[in-house]
Amino acid sequence: MIVKRIELDDSAYMDAYIADVIDTYERKAILVIPGGGYVEVCSGREGEPIAHAFVAKGFNAFVLHYSVDRTRKFPAQLIEASLAIKNIRDNCDEYGINKEEVYAVGFSAGGHLCGSLGILWNNKEVYEKIDMPVGYNKPKGIILMYPVVTCDERYGHMGSFYNMFCDDNVSEEEMKTASLELHVNESSSPAFIFHAADDPCVPVENALMLAGAYSRSKVPFELHIYPEGAHGFALGNDITMVYSPDLGRRGLSSWVDSAVSWMESL
Repeated sequence: MIVKRIELDDSAYMDAYIADVIDTYERKAILVIPGGGYVEVCSGREGEPIAHAFVAKGFNAFVLHYSVDRTRKFPAQLIEASLAIKNIRDNCDEYGINKEEVYAVGFSAGGHLCGSLGILWNNKEVYEKIDMPVGYNKPKGIILMYPVVTCDERYGHMGSFYNMFCDDNVSEEEMKTASLELHVNESSSPAFIFHAADDPCVPVENALMLAGAYSRSKVPFELHIYPEGAHGFALGNDITMVYSPDLGRRGLSSWVDSAVSWMESL
C-alpha cells in the first residue's frame, strides 16, 4: 500500500491510501470526511480507521483534512472538498480507480460537508474558485453517518453552523444556505444515511428530515436508524473506544458492509 499526503491548497490536504495493484482489478474511490463540529478533524476514529475499512472492501481511500476552528468561512470547506474530488478524478490512472466510481463518506459535521458535496455541489462560489466541468466535484453517492443537517434550532447542532460561518450571530437566512434538507432536489447525489435514535449530540431528526427531503425529491436513498449508538461511534471497535468506552458499539460496524452493498446497487 502507498500512503501519501496530497496538498489541496494552503489550508487543506488529504491523506491517500492506495492499495497495491491486483492484476486488472479496478478500485472505486471514497473520500472520507471526519467530523469534529467544524472545530477539529477527528481523524483518529473517523479518518484512517475508516479508510482502512474501505480499502479492505475494494476501495482506494482519501481522508480529507479541511479548514476548522473558524479559520475559513463556509463554503470554503466545500471548495476544499471539491478540490479533493477533482484531484481524485484528475489522477484516476495514478490512483488505480474508476473516475466514475467516486463516493464520499462523512461523520457528524463531516457528514454535513459530505452532504454539501452531494447536495450543494453546484454552489457558484465553488466554480468561481475551481476551473472544472460542471458536476465534476459531485460524488456518485454519499454516505452520511450521524450527520449535522439542519439549522432548525429545535434539532440543529447550532455550534457546527456557528463554527462553519465563523460567527455566533449568523443570520437565519445565511444558515439556511447550508441547511441541507432545504436544498435537496433531483440533481442531488443518492444518499445512504445512518443514525442512532439515542444520539444526544446531533438529534436523529437530522437524518429523518434529510430522508424526507430525499423522498419528496424522488432521489434514491437508504436510511438506517438504530435504537442505540450515541454519537461518534465510527466503527464501534477498540479504536473508537479509546476515545470513550460508551462508543463501543460493535454491532453497528456492519454499516460498512451495508454501505458497500448500497453503492454496488446504484
